[in-house]
Amino acid sequence: MEDRELAALAVEALKKEYSESVCSLDEDGDAFHLLVSVRLSAQCTDQRVNKVTPALFAKYDTVDDFASADKDDVAQIIRSCGMYKTKSSDIVNAAKTVKEKFGGTVPGTMDELLSIPGVGRKTANLILGDYFKKPAIVTDTHFIRISNRLGLVKTKDPFKVEKIMKELIDPAESNDFCHRTVLHGRKVCTARKAYCENCVMSGFCRKAL
Repeated sequence: MEDRELAALAVEALKKEYSESVCSLDEDGDAFHLLVSVRLSAQCTDQRVNKVTPALFAKYDTVDDFASADKDDVAQIIRSCGMYKTKSSDIVNAAKTVKEKFGGTVPGTMDELLSIPGVGRKTANLILGDYFKKPAIVTDTHFIRISNRLGLVKTKDPFKVEKIMKELIDPAESNDFCHRTVLHGRKVCTARKAYCENCVMSGFCRKAL
């Protein structure tokens, strides 16, 4: 079976298993809030981030609010997310960049997003996909693990995985597929063990065969 055919089977299987495709991070329709949430999620669970952001956004709502925020105060609010000093600095500096360079509006291109402090390709792709509704591949740990177990890639390098999978996944399906791999990675194809007996992809997954 060719890789493109296998990828299409994976898309359809996860679509049937997880009819709703949603980001694990709580979204309120604000692009900068999404940027902040993704930055907080580094080496932290989405569940923890979702517990922290309501208080954070209640105090600092707009890009202007964050741009003028006290980094130490932000750090204390997000402390439980880990790496709070670095994340606080990135968030405030990101707000300043968005305000000064992009007129207070989060930009909608990869190159522009990558020019913002603390924004890597994972964050940029999530913003492009979820907020701007552009085809994107978000290479989080679940996506990388499942892509490797399916046999579609043989690398854990996020950029290489993104590049390969971008060629294999239908652009119209890519955003939803990425969200579904997160759900599947938590429930069935976990980091600790692949529960192939419970997997809807076991009939064609190269690890299961």
